[in-house]
Amino acid sequence: MLNPADDVTVQNLQEVLVGAENAVEFLSGLSGMAAAAVSAAAGDDIECAVTLKLRRRPTTAAGSSARALELDLIEQALGDGPCIRALREMAPVLIDDVARDPRWTKYNQELAGRGVQSTLGVPLEISSEASAALNFFATKPGVFTADVYDKAAGFAAAAHNTLHLSVRIHTAQNRADDLEAALESRTAINLACGVIMAQNRCSQEEAMEILTKVSSNRNRKLRDVAKELIEQLSGSSIQTHFDA
Repeated sequence: MLNPADDVTVQNLQEVLVGAENAVEFLSGLSGMAAAAVSAAAGDDIECAVTLKLRRRPTTAAGSSARALELDLIEQALGDGPCIRALREMAPVLIDDVARDPRWTKYNQELAGRGVQSTLGVPLEISSEASAALNFFATKPGVFTADVYDKAAGFAAAAHNTLHLSVRIHTAQNRADDLEAALESRTAINLACGVIMAQNRCSQEEAMEILTKVSSNRNRKLRDVAKELIEQLSGSSIQTHFDA
């Protein structure tokens, strides 16, 4: 059950989601809110990046700052680390002191070279096909005490449903864009076939064969050849009922 502070977090995240133009913009807002919340609990400046995994390997999606993105990309380049393990095991992973932790030696050296002394990866299971992790970075060792750890985990729990909704919206939008593009291409091809049928007094099947042959000879996509034909005849760019 969410406490009042978590209710405020969810409300703020929903406001960010409504105002975001795309999923990356929302994730940037989420990482900024996460960094601010954990920084307040730690009494220190904490940076946060979001790692997103959609079927394929994890990838850096957003960060509270350019530096947060840079730090997260180190782990992606090396292919392993606390955030990736957190995603794999769906459990938080903490490096309390990069100078003393024996795991991921190369990664710890890279963090130390950039002034990072401790890090915490907190996973969020979004769906069966998607997961994410909040990757927190601190400039001192021992920053992620029990209270700070709980704050990070609590923020992740509060963000879970909103992040799930964001991914669903992003996926639905991609599908809608793909469908619109397919329908626009089909409209152009049908119009071009109609022109060829009228000019050559042939069937639709024969017109399609002619259009396909031109596409193959010119090594261009069928939809581009169709649009070009219509534009040459009309003297202007092709317009469909999908255009704003």
